[in-house]
Amino acid sequence: MKKYHLLVALFFFSLVLSAQSSQSFLLNLYGGYTFSDRVDFDSSYGKVEDGFEWGAGLEYFIMDNASIELKYNRLDTHMPLYTKVPLNNGAIAPGTQVNAGDDKGAINYILADYTYYFGSSSQKALPFLGAGLGVSILETPKSGNGTYFAWEIKGGVKIKTDSPVSINLHAYLQSMSAAVGYDYYWDYYWGPVAVTDYASTFQFGLGASLSYDFSK
Repeated sequence: MKKYHLLVALFFFSLVLSAQSSQSFLLNLYGGYTFSDRVDFDSSYGKVEDGFEWGAGLEYFIMDNASIELKYNRLDTHMPLYTKVPLNNGAIAPGTQVNAGDDKGAINYILADYTYYFGSSSQKALPFLGAGLGVSILETPKSGNGTYFAWEIKGGVKIKTDSPVSINLHAYLQSMSAAVGYDYYWDYYWGPVAVTDYASTFQFGLGASLSYDFSK
C-alpha cells in the first residue's frame, strides 16, 4: 500500500513538473507604424499624426493557447491643434494652427494584455487575437504630461522557429480617452446640469514583434 501511495505521489508530482515546464515566459520587442487620427473639440480640432511606435513587453503563458502580458509602447509624434471657423452656410472650415512650431509630443502606453492563440502549440504558425487595458501618458509641450485611460485590440499570426526566437505579425487599434471640459443641458427638475465631455483617439497600426522564449 505504501508503494502504491508512493507511485501515485510520483505520478502527480511528474504532472505538476510537466505543467510548470510547459509554461513559457517571453520577452517581446515591438516595432510598428501607427496611422494618424483627428480629434474634434467644441471650437477646435487636433491631430495625432502617424509615426513609428516601439516598445517591449513580458509575456507569460497561463496555458498552451493563452497568455497575459505587461508591455510598454511609445509613439513619438506631432499634435497640431487648429481652430474651427464657422461659415455662413453652417459648415465648419479649418482655421489656423494655434501651436505651430510647438506641436511635438508623445504617447506612452502601459497595458496589460490578454492574448489567445488558435491551433496546436506544435504548429509553426498560430493566429491570435488579443485585447488590453491600461493607461496612456500623454506628453505635450504646452500642457506637460497627463495620464489617461487606454485600451487596445490586436490580431495577427505568431511564426515560431526551432530556436527560442519567434516573430509576431499583427494589426492593432489603440485608443486613449481624456476629459476635456463640460457640456451643459437643462433638466426639468434640477435645472442646468454639467456633464463631463470626453475626447478619444483611435489609431490603427501595423507592426511586428521579436519574441525570445526563456523556457527553451
